[in-house]
Amino acid sequence: MFNAKSKSDELGQAPASTSTSLIGAGTSLKGDISSNGDLRIDGTLVGNIHCTAKVVIGANGVVEGDISGQQADIMGKVSGTIKVKDLLQLKANCAVNGNLYAAKLQIEPAASFNGQCHMTEEIPRNSKEKSVPEFKKESMSVTPSIAV
Repeated sequence: MFNAKSKSDELGQAPASTSTSLIGAGTSLKGDISSNGDLRIDGTLVGNIHCTAKVVIGANGVVEGDISGQQADIMGKVSGTIKVKDLLQLKANCAVNGNLYAAKLQIEPAASFNGQCHMTEEIPRNSKEKSVPEFKKESMSVTPSIAV
């Protein structure tokens, strides 16, 4: 039952990771983290996060470094650039100091955010360039109107 090898082990391939890695409250780490599965930080990390799945920074979580991932939910404190290919959510009472790059952004009213926000545009896969998101700065202008 527990000693049986999976087909991926027999072929010398690593099994696909679908688990969540957790840095618990009271834990402090210095260094970069790279993960193929979901990642949740409830402790303190001084370093960068590179994740191919979802990154969650819990209410007591603190990250001093850059974050990149598929999706991210921020409830704690982040000092650094956040780059997300899909949805970035800044939850109530979070504090983010740094630039944001995301395809979709949701900021709750009680969230604190200081930095620039950039909406991303994916490069088509059939392009000769690498399939890395192109970060495009968009600007908005507001013209006041007066009703008479």
